[in-house]
Amino acid sequence: MMTLEITVPSVEEIPRPQIKPLEVREEYGRFSIEPLERGFGMTLGNPLRRVLLSSIRGTAITWVKIEGVMHEYSTIPHVKEDVTELLVNFKSIRLRSLVDRPGKLRLEVSGEGWVTAGDIKASSDFQIVNPELHLATLDSPEANLSVEFNVEQGKGYVPASLSEGLPIGVLPVDSIFSPVRRVNFNVERTRVGQVTDYERLIIEVWTEKTATPMEVMPQAAQVLVDHFFLFTNVSKTIEVTGETSSLALSLPAEVYNTPVERLELSARTLNCLKRAHINKVGEVLEKERAELLKFRNFGEKSLDELYLRLEEMGFLAQTPTVENGSAHDPLDELSPGNIDQDKPEESATEEETE
Repeated sequence: MMTLEITVPSVEEIPRPQIKPLEVREEYGRFSIEPLERGFGMTLGNPLRRVLLSSIRGTAITWVKIEGVMHEYSTIPHVKEDVTELLVNFKSIRLRSLVDRPGKLRLEVSGEGWVTAGDIKASSDFQIVNPELHLATLDSPEANLSVEFNVEQGKGYVPASLSEGLPIGVLPVDSIFSPVRRVNFNVERTRVGQVTDYERLIIEVWTEKTATPMEVMPQAAQVLVDHFFLFTNVSKTIEVTGETSSLALSLPAEVYNTPVERLELSARTLNCLKRAHINKVGEVLEKERAELLKFRNFGEKSLDELYLRLEEMGFLAQTPTVENGSAHDPLDELSPGNIDQDKPEESATEEETE
């Protein structure tokens, strides 16, 4: 009687998945990851695509000040475009940040002719990657256009309508921070030896010139690693539940776990909180005023904005904060008598001391 022997590779014989760049250009990358066990192509491809589109940090203009302009419905003498059109054009300026801090750019032009992004004064902090972008048309030798741009780092897309509390003459701009324009992935069948039940993941990434596909892929992977790492400590979390803060126990879970993004803070204030790893409203409420002011670039103005938004959304009313046996309202510390009006907010350009 004939015996048929089938050899199946052991776990040790299965090679580790490898990522290979199939095609890489400045604005396009195509990568393959193989071999993957059945089902892992979709398991890895879908979250990578979502993170690439939503969670990669970039740089954008958040507001502008145009000399002689008080609001977006104004017109500028000898400039063909009205202010609304200018703001739309400014939104399309693409920037590569060479430093991890906010900054300013300036545009000073006069005389007749076209104005492009390349006319913005050069900066050692930021690089304009689309200098050919048309911004305005000056139709007279007497024309003059002077603009100050505020540049910040962030994620995703932040509409101008979310910018509140800006002084008169400061015009918010829709901010497109994400350097990734499009992501596509496909799962194919592949084989290891005689076994064909494996998968190959193909990922395509299209970016702005502000970042290359080779730069954004590791960033996306790191975001996922950081989040999945939380589950490696789940047993330790269960063991120390008895040490949960009194505030976390007294607040409704839906309040404590509310993302700080729901507060609709300015980009600067939100970025300060995120850099300090403050992601939930409950984590904000657990901090004393002095602790918050220790955050990098987080000054009195940011603190005022934060507590006022907490009050407007009703979070402070649900906070049973007690100090020395008496109820304590964080807004009490924001009364005019307790705030040094002359104290300037910490400079956004101050570099962190190593």
